[in-house]
Amino acid sequence: MAQITLIEAVTQALAYEMAHDESVVVLGEDVGVNGGVFRATQGLQEKFGELRVLDTPLDETTIAGVTVGLAAQGMKPVAEAQFEGFIYPMMEQIACHAARLRNRTRGRITVPAVWRAPWGGGIRAPEHHSEANEHLFTNIPGLRVVMPSSPARAYGLLLAAIRDPDPVMFFEPKRIYRQYKEEVPDDGEALPLDVCFVLRDGTDVTIVTWGAQVKEALEAADALAEEGISAEVIDVATLTPLDFDTIAESVQKTGRCVIVHEAPKTAGFGAEIAARVAEECLYELLAPVERVTGYDTHIPLFRLEMKYLPSTERVVEAAKRTLAAS
Repeated sequence: MAQITLIEAVTQALAYEMAHDESVVVLGEDVGVNGGVFRATQGLQEKFGELRVLDTPLDETTIAGVTVGLAAQGMKPVAEAQFEGFIYPMMEQIACHAARLRNRTRGRITVPAVWRAPWGGGIRAPEHHSEANEHLFTNIPGLRVVMPSSPARAYGLLLAAIRDPDPVMFFEPKRIYRQYKEEVPDDGEALPLDVCFVLRDGTDVTIVTWGAQVKEALEAADALAEEGISAEVIDVATLTPLDFDTIAESVQKTGRCVIVHEAPKTAGFGAEIAARVAEECLYELLAPVERVTGYDTHIPLFRLEMKYLPSTERVVEAAKRTLAAS
């Protein structure tokens, strides 16, 4: 079985689904001849042709609009935004049309489209290339928001996203695109959407996170274990609709919750999870909910970038604060 990176898992999932479903098409800037800015679509145009792997003009609004039109007419388009920070011009088409057509037409028209976007910081990129704004999309009814945290989950979740009858935002944490490899069978097996993954069992504190921050969460759990503290780590994976039952079950067991995300703290998706924990798990809580996040500013350029991103040390400190408060 092949050992592959997260970005290679994305390519593998696209190739599998295109080979088995002729309605799947890929479009975006430089996705054809060049294989995309991160080479996620490398080799697909040679294999499936120019009619199914389309190089588009440098125009995100047009890419989003064409994607909605293709999906509404029965195709399964997978559009690429070169960087998540370039996705703002796409939002009008996504929020006002893709997310609403099922409801607007009372179910007669759905939009089985996927928007892929390299997401987050950590690669020393300039402004607009390191955005973490998933919370903007979790507040739009009708959209799924999915973020893988490993090669295997990238493969399985992208297959599920393409097969979903409704629009999916698929944010790929580019910091871990090529960070490590793992075995990913190319068997076409999708992973379930709308499900949190419990990556590590624990009894003292629950750490909830998604995307690239799963790495820091697991490292924090290892560090806490060396001090005799048992941390449960949950990868949210699908932010909306949220599998809150898994989070609640864990918090009811541990009595403590630390939420980790890269986006700014104010109104980040961690605030939604914290509110749900307060609403539904208050009497099981032994300490206030902690949030370890980016700061309420634009992500800085590379000299300060790693100061902005949640670190393993910050997660460990937050977990210890919940234990000290008990």
